[in-house]
Amino acid sequence: MATDPTNSTIEPSGLGILKGHALFIGLTGGIGSGKTAISDQLFQLGAGIVDTDLIAHEITASNGTAIPFIQKQFGAEFIDSSGALDRARMRKLVFADPNARKALEAITHPLIRQETILQAKQLIEQKVPYLVFVVPLLIESGKWLSLLDYLVVVDCPEEVQIARVMHRSKLTQDDVKRILEAQASRQERIAHADRVIENQGSLISLQAEVLKLHQKILEIQKDRTSSS
Repeated sequence: MATDPTNSTIEPSGLGILKGHALFIGLTGGIGSGKTAISDQLFQLGAGIVDTDLIAHEITASNGTAIPFIQKQFGAEFIDSSGALDRARMRKLVFADPNARKALEAITHPLIRQETILQAKQLIEQKVPYLVFVVPLLIESGKWLSLLDYLVVVDCPEEVQIARVMHRSKLTQDDVKRILEAQASRQERIAHADRVIENQGSLISLQAEVLKLHQKILEIQKDRTSSS
């Protein structure tokens, strides 16, 4: 699973009705691979971004729509002093208890799916050139692939992922390794990719790769428009 215990294999049910109104780009990669760095740059280039991990954080933040249901299901001890989900406590529980994970997903997944569809619809109405769905466990879901027009995988060595996540999230090395073990392997993700972006170099080199990606997507969009 991803760092956030609320964001597991999110299914894209309901997005099909929007298919054809914009180019659907998938962006995925293992934990700490750099998905956010790339989606931020694509946003600056004009893309519409729908980040399911960000949505998962929003619905479990203080006063988030999932909080009352989580408190009722798991108890007040899983809500921190700010009124948000205690992610560390929940992460520990769902790793140890598959039934707890399923119960959490039964609460969060419909809310994430609803917000994903809403954001996609709003971005299409704004006439963005294309939509990027940032989904940590896109490959694992099994259903996103048939919906997407183009899949981008961000990749880097496992030791780089571990170092980044330990620094960013203050998790232990063992914690990060457990998360990696629950995700698809690098080889599995790459096997499905239309494009792989290696993200272990400088920010400048990454920006150059993202610009090339943006230009490629615009070419695909232009070809689709001219042939329709």
